[in-house]
Amino acid sequence: MFLISPSILASDFSNLESEISAMKRAGAELIHVDVMDGHFVPNITIGIPVVASLRKKTDLVLDVHLMISNPLTYAPQFADAGADLIVFHIESDSNPQAVIDAIKAKDKKAGIALKPKTLAESVFPYLGQVDMVLVMTVEPGFGGQKFMTDMCPKISAIRKECERIGVSPDLEVDGGIDCDTIGQTVRAGANVFVAGSALFGKPDYTDAVAALRKAAKEA
Repeated sequence: MFLISPSILASDFSNLESEISAMKRAGAELIHVDVMDGHFVPNITIGIPVVASLRKKTDLVLDVHLMISNPLTYAPQFADAGADLIVFHIESDSNPQAVIDAIKAKDKKAGIALKPKTLAESVFPYLGQVDMVLVMTVEPGFGGQKFMTDMCPKISAIRKECERIGVSPDLEVDGGIDCDTIGQTVRAGANVFVAGSALFGKPDYTDAVAALRKAAKEA
């Protein structure tokens, strides 16, 4: 099943509630929330209060992507704020097992993410414990970057390892995803797609979501 996760990084923040409501009406299943601390990545975005506010305004799955140095401290707080799925980076300063355990202790779904230069094998020990693996198809920290085609073999390697050990976490891709690039990630094994500028700001969100989903299915 293909799932669409619009990234609010590309939305109109002055009308965030209406933007998210429009994406729900358009058929999106998740809302992707990029959390950046200015340390792990060279940008600062939003934090716990915004997630708490979003939780009050939508019943869509809040797909919270922690691009922060210390997810072990903050993941439980995002869980308490209403995040449904909390994705942290294998490259962070926190012990991956400890972060997974902390998220699961809050009865939330856990995901693990990789930067472009990080080997697929780094997440193999955790595939049986996480609900999602996020492969970054751009360098994390900024929106609007060009899709990195050379990340597709990494997606394939993770999918093949999941199949080998008999687990089936969602495999999400984030960065430069649009109707022209989504097919490559589908063929590599991805099934959850983060999209920002390909969705937000379009004249008709329903058409934009439908076009993205159609491109995925046709792949």
